[in-house]
Amino acid sequence: MKTQKMILSIILSLLALVVAQILSQLIASIVMLVKIPSFVANILAGFLYVGFAYLLIKLLCKKYIKGDMSDYNIPIFKIELKWGIVAVLLPIIITVFYILFIPGSFEQNALDIDSKLELLSAGIFFTGFGAGFVEELVFRGVIMSVIEKRFSKKIAIIVPSVLFGLVHIIGMGFNLLSCILVLLAGTMVGIMFSLIASETNSIWNSAIVHAFWNIIIIGGILQVGSEFDEYSLFSYVLDVKSFLLTGGEFGIESSIIAVMGYGLICLLAVLSNKKKNERT
Repeated sequence: MKTQKMILSIILSLLALVVAQILSQLIASIVMLVKIPSFVANILAGFLYVGFAYLLIKLLCKKYIKGDMSDYNIPIFKIELKWGIVAVLLPIIITVFYILFIPGSFEQNALDIDSKLELLSAGIFFTGFGAGFVEELVFRGVIMSVIEKRFSKKIAIIVPSVLFGLVHIIGMGFNLLSCILVLLAGTMVGIMFSLIASETNSIWNSAIVHAFWNIIIIGGILQVGSEFDEYSLFSYVLDVKSFLLTGGEFGIESSIIAVMGYGLICLLAVLSNKKKNERT
């Protein structure tokens, strides 16, 4: 693949993400105007986000890249059991570690039932499954694959992961230390997702890990952090001030605890890939 085509494919895939997000939110807003409950609109937005992104990526693969979607880590939907287990255990273990070993206090958000449903539906269906699956379609689907076709698998794992980290900094207004933390942690989690996708030749396994991470860590059920979160049902407010434990302005996703978790899953993916190669 030529460099120019690779770059344009990356740009178009990112554009597909933005367009899918705007369209899904626009339709959800229109639905709410006809008195449909906001939690139903949030659920609809999540499904539409994934649906629009999938169709746009499929169109990109067919009309511009000229390849089958399975050539870009997007085969028929299937999730391996071990990655389904990892998807659930990784965020739960990290959350439980904080509750058991890091001093803090629980605080409950006083919300009515409608607000709770709105918050949870957005966290689970849009931020969780929606963002998790769409970001994997783009970063570990198109971007990772076109870079691998132009350069090599190692570069294809590293470059999209650094880009993934940078995307989480843009427009956030973080201080320098928090930017460094987010870039390092974002790159590490990107490498984790990339290794999972590479080991299975499928974005669906990295997507389910990504989705459950979003749901449990930032989905609005329980927020672990240095401050009370008005967008979560419960908050576990940490008493410690160490940026290595709190993750700075971005939160525990960029903490040393989370990074260690990413590292362990990276190791699991590498060993699993090595075992598969030895069998063939």
